[in-house]
Amino acid sequence: MPHDGEPSRDRDPRYDVLFEPVQIGPVVARNRFYQVPQCNGLGHRAPEALAAMRGVKAEGGWAVVCTEETEIHPNSDVTPYVELRAWDDSDIPSLSRIADEVHAHNSLAGIELAHNGPHAANRMTREPPIGPVDCLVDVIEPVQARRMSKTDIAEFRGWHRDAVARSIRAGFDIVYVYAGHRMALLQWFLSPEWNHRDDEYGGSLENRFRLLREVLEDAREEADGRAAIACRLCADELVGPVGLERPEIEEIVGNLAELPDLWDFQTGSWSFDSSTSRFQPESFQEQYVRGLKDLTTKPVVGVGRFTSPDEMVRQVNSGILDLVGAARPSIADPFLPSKIEEGRLDDIRECIGCNICVSGDNLVAPIRCTQNPTMGEEWRRGWHPERVTPVVDTPRVLVVGAGPSGLEAAHTLAKRGFEVTIVEATRDLGGRVDRESRLPGLAAWRRVVDYRVGQIDKLPNVEIYRESPMTVDEVLGYGFDHVAVATGSAWRADGVGRQHATPLPIEAGAEVLTPDDLMAGIRPRGHRVVIFDDDHYYLGGVLAELLVGDGHEVAIVTPEPLVSAWTAYSNEQATIHRRLFSLGVSLYTQQSLAGIDEGLVRLIHPVTKAMDQLECDSVALVTSRKPTNGLAADLDHRQADWANAGISSVRVIGDAWAPSTIAAAVWSGHRYARELEATGQSVVRREHVRLSGG
Repeated sequence: MPHDGEPSRDRDPRYDVLFEPVQIGPVVARNRFYQVPQCNGLGHRAPEALAAMRGVKAEGGWAVVCTEETEIHPNSDVTPYVELRAWDDSDIPSLSRIADEVHAHNSLAGIELAHNGPHAANRMTREPPIGPVDCLVDVIEPVQARRMSKTDIAEFRGWHRDAVARSIRAGFDIVYVYAGHRMALLQWFLSPEWNHRDDEYGGSLENRFRLLREVLEDAREEADGRAAIACRLCADELVGPVGLERPEIEEIVGNLAELPDLWDFQTGSWSFDSSTSRFQPESFQEQYVRGLKDLTTKPVVGVGRFTSPDEMVRQVNSGILDLVGAARPSIADPFLPSKIEEGRLDDIRECIGCNICVSGDNLVAPIRCTQNPTMGEEWRRGWHPERVTPVVDTPRVLVVGAGPSGLEAAHTLAKRGFEVTIVEATRDLGGRVDRESRLPGLAAWRRVVDYRVGQIDKLPNVEIYRESPMTVDEVLGYGFDHVAVATGSAWRADGVGRQHATPLPIEAGAEVLTPDDLMAGIRPRGHRVVIFDDDHYYLGGVLAELLVGDGHEVAIVTPEPLVSAWTAYSNEQATIHRRLFSLGVSLYTQQSLAGIDEGLVRLIHPVTKAMDQLECDSVALVTSRKPTNGLAADLDHRQADWANAGISSVRVIGDAWAPSTIAAAVWSGHRYARELEATGQSVVRREHVRLSGG
């Protein structure tokens, strides 16, 4: 890469503004690419993995790389979620490892200090939560937060100041004061919805932002020019007059304008600010952030799921942002800035906005990404998003199936130097992604296919044959060294799923369709359609939207208390519920099917076993899938013939091996390609707890 300030010969001049340095208090960001604080499910439990992940982003060109929420004290415990901690000096070595990895690539390291007040229950430490008033904690837990006294407020300021000192000793260049996402304690004090105090910390707006001012002043004094102080603030709580709205935010920013060295604006709750592409377009936050930069001379950063460099330039040139903030786009492609710098725009893995990354934090599991299968695996498996180990010779690999797993396997195998042939039974590449991306709201998911096909088209050692279904004799007769079977899966039409281990009773005259039928263009013959959703992810709701758009009257029946229940982990369940309600979809939660008759479905409550019925003309079953693995089974039966055919291995990957998410299918294909003919045994490194003596 060119030296700082020196333009790349390959960079389009219209993107030069993105590579200008930005002064942030006492430090300078080498360009305008800023990875905002972003949770990841690694935290204090996996500091080596976390440091490696942050380091790869710095290597990829992000001038600022921030941590996730970092708890400042045992009273800020967010268990079961696994975030970073700066409770005491014993946390400094883990924090330093992260800062060191970021600094190794000439980037600035930022840390977001956090106390979530009544948004957390201190489940591990068992300390009573604290807040501006006595109230229930903002999680499902039979616990209340107690009203903070003046002594408590002073202690909180001390905890935060101590955490600032530790952060600087750990090597961080930017230290956050966090008052956003409708979860930080400081936002609880700011918001009239929550702060009902009648002393100098409540009532008027000036009183409500008093604590934010004091904490910012403490942080600046403690930093004393050794690090920049950032303030992350919610630009609008989006709850109407009961909460913070734009006029009050403008007054807060106007009063505190020059106190922090940087303003980081976000909008609404975390769920809204990280809306999926199904519900919000790129840069949708602009309408809430525009104009706030005019209230301060300090640089401003904001997010918008930015993947288009032209949109990034517009944000800067229009005076909306100084720094292009990103969490999810930096996950999908840690090397996004470098690729813009080097004029390789078509090599960018664009974020699809599916929020599978968000689910990692919500599930207390390491981060994953649909587009970037190396995310979270940088240390654990030694996977780098841009580099693969070359193969010694040039073995020939047959990949049967061009869905997400097959395309990812073929792309990565070819990068390693294998000679790859892809055979696809249909005309279209992409498998389930090609079909699903045609459904309402999922067009951005097409990027999974487009990126991989685009990369494959550049490689001379990949051939693609469409409309080429394969038989076992053909596979054995072509002389390949290795075979990967990526033939996908098919949705079941018999109701077998979580609720039913055996097929449902289905009357002969009843019309039953599957998601595959609907995605193939088949439509119900009648007007009233029941969707039985025993999958609980996005597809049931998306198909309901599809059918309503075609003029059908739709009801969703689901055994869970919430519709599309698993999407609570991708932060979109409430949005899905609102969308379905607005479309007039009838929702029958905590109901299963006892049987399907012509003209009706028989309902059964999964707990009480109470029976009911619902009239309908057709039923769509979204339950479970069967792997399409007939070819794999035939090859397994002919294993004795492999050697004579020159085949060293046959491996089933993706949904053909185990139906799961698109992210899992991509990961499966990537793992296969990484490990094929790799030297040494594949090792998954673990981080072990060090036992103390005594």
